Amino acid sequence: METDLKALESKLAQFIALCQHLKSENHQLRQELAQAQSDTRLLKDNMAQAQNRLQNIIEQLPEGSL
Repeated sequence: METDLKALESKLAQFIALCQHLKSENHQLRQELAQAQSDTRLLKDNMAQAQNRLQNIIEQLPEGSL
């Protein structure tokens, strides 16, 4: 009986350690995801600005120059 309790205690300690590790990893992954989403928004904004600038330049070109 004592051996069974020690084994159960050991497995429980391992389970708790695994849960703590996964919680920490999950937090890190959420931070990385938030950063990636922020980077994506910034890149989309930059692309939209570049597209607008190019469109303005194209509109300023004389007719028939394309």
